[in-house]
Amino acid sequence: NLELPFESSEIKNGPAQLRVVAVDQSLFPLGSGSTSEQTFSFEIDNRAPTISLLSRAHNLYRGGTGLVTYTLSEVVSRTGVQVGDRFFPGYQQPSGDYACLFAFPYDVKTKDFIPKVLAVDLAGNERQAGFYYHTNSKPFRQRDITINQQFLDAKMPPFADRFPEAGSPLEVFIRVNQTLRAQNRAFLGELSHKTSPTPLWSGAFLRQPQTATLSLFADARSYYYQGKKVDQQTHLGIDLASTAQAPLEAANHGTVVYADELGIYGQCVIIDHGLGLQTLYGHMSRINVNVGQEVQKGQIIGNSGATGLAGGDHLHFGVILSGLPVAPVEWWDGDWIKNNVTAKLEQRPQK
Repeated sequence: NLELPFESSEIKNGPAQLRVVAVDQSLFPLGSGSTSEQTFSFEIDNRAPTISLLSRAHNLYRGGTGLVTYTLSEVVSRTGVQVGDRFFPGYQQPSGDYACLFAFPYDVKTKDFIPKVLAVDLAGNERQAGFYYHTNSKPFRQRDITINQQFLDAKMPPFADRFPEAGSPLEVFIRVNQTLRAQNRAFLGELSHKTSPTPLWSGAFLRQPQTATLSLFADARSYYYQGKKVDQQTHLGIDLASTAQAPLEAANHGTVVYADELGIYGQCVIIDHGLGLQTLYGHMSRINVNVGQEVQKGQIIGNSGATGLAGGDHLHFGVILSGLPVAPVEWWDGDWIKNNVTAKLEQRPQK
């Protein structure tokens, strides 16, 4: 690498040429050495992209979702919303504007939630822009879950090979609940890149019909075995149950990006709905769709079950945004989607 002895103030943006000349120590011609030169043409860019916010109202609940729209002054290599160490990618729309679904993460305190729009151009120049938002913090439930020996004997054998060092079914459970859970959630982050840059959904997302709610989003679960607390985890979905092996409907239009076994979720289907938004259907007994298949809202994708880390037949329904689980209830609300998402996507600035 060669560093040029120029101050940035001395270099103007725009087309530039660099002429490189090399002379060796050969005796020819006439003892002056041989000369070789090459000229490189490039663009100088030391100015960060300009971010112009289009959306104005951003109201979020803890664990919920928001949408920001904006324009950029130039082509970028990376853009989206940064929230602490979490990044939510933005996607350019056919209009040329950018749209970014982002979250008020369930595990972030209100005082620590400071979202910023980020843009990095092709030369590596970076700019961040703040925007107006309003947050509503909400408490999540505390739940005690009792693990008995019957559950361990029934559910842990399929996981034992993953953790050969575990000396008992209880130790297998703890490793599944901690290590495998973390691995599965990391995989959701990788899978989030398989998304459409434009929305695929239409209107409110469907809740499975005639189902009872067993668990809520962001329930803080304490696990007890023989009266002793052995673990604590956060439940990042909503558990719904009706009859055994009930038919399951796709919550909205989208493309299947996963249809296979997935650790704690057992037999699992994940559908992409665009802009990094995906829905997860866990603990299924049967899968009726394949990766790459386009599905319609209400289409039967399989049946509920008790696979994975499930104590009984039910559906674990999750909404995942750029790899982060978010509250599903908002996406069941057509008015919320219209006011907080659709209206912004359809709005264009007055000229």
